[in-house]
Amino acid sequence: MRSDGRNLAPDRAVLAGEGAQQRVRDPGAAFPVPQRLFDPELPRERGGRPTYHGLPLLKEPVWLPTIAVYFYAGGVSGCSAALAAAIDLAGGAALERLGARVRWLAVAGGIASTAILVHDLGRPTRFLHMLRVFRPTSPMSVGAWLLAGFGGAATAAAILGPRRLPGRLAAWSAGLLGLPLATYTAALVANTAVPVWQESRRALPLLFAASAASGTASLLQLLDLDRREARAVRVLAIGGKAAELVCGRAVEREAGRVERVARPLHRGASGALWKAAKILTAASLALDLAPVRGHGPRRAAGALGTLASLALRFSVFTQGRASARDPRAVSAQQRASGR
Repeated sequence: MRSDGRNLAPDRAVLAGEGAQQRVRDPGAAFPVPQRLFDPELPRERGGRPTYHGLPLLKEPVWLPTIAVYFYAGGVSGCSAALAAAIDLAGGAALERLGARVRWLAVAGGIASTAILVHDLGRPTRFLHMLRVFRPTSPMSVGAWLLAGFGGAATAAAILGPRRLPGRLAAWSAGLLGLPLATYTAALVANTAVPVWQESRRALPLLFAASAASGTASLLQLLDLDRREARAVRVLAIGGKAAELVCGRAVEREAGRVERVARPLHRGASGALWKAAKILTAASLALDLAPVRGHGPRRAAGALGTLASLALRFSVFTQGRASARDPRAVSAQQRASGR
């Protein structure tokens, strides 16, 4: 009888349920161990094959790479809704056009976030099943409910507008939900056993919040803005980009308490993306601070800031995979914490 690599005895177990629908491409290698993933410093046998002690202790995150775009879209949509609520409260008629744009940006980000999440889950019904139960202790459950509530409130705010009370209430609700939406993904990854995410669990949400502000301002800088709108967006851009650089340094310092854990921040594809994000953010901030004004420099700063926010999210995602593959990072973190 052909085996799928799961080796279940029919008289003792039944292969049923949603997990049983997963297909194994190569039945002879249900649990492959790619040789290229191993660190050359790990112990090996005479034939060059890694020993048992070189095998990863954790499973890599099973998310698709597009989940990094989900991190970005969720941050931008949440920050956009909060910014729209602030404009409605204190912006006045002069920023009414900017407020409308930001509200629709929040809607677009919410739609993109939902689509990416459903794509990663594989089936739309799985997202609906996540809403059957609310668990305050689960970042995944809280995030699903936040996304569902935010989408409705943001859409209502964009359609109704701020002039009527229902529209204002919807905008304020979306703004309140947008603040945790912009950062819950950082809490989600920090709640895992992946060393680099767990070790930087205090600074990572702050980094995501700063990057959300930076990414939102960068997208707005690409639009055609009048003088007052450009000035308001510039203030948000400078604050967000400066905070992103400071919080990125805080993440490095937290993860660096265990040297082995911090390796993905400085090596490999994740390290290259992390460095690129810092360089792009610094260059964008320099353009914002430059005395030269105009559409060209502002849009160049917006393009650089957008690329920086995307590179940061992809770096964090790639760091998790690299850290989970490193068994020495797991053991070093456990020894450092006394577990």
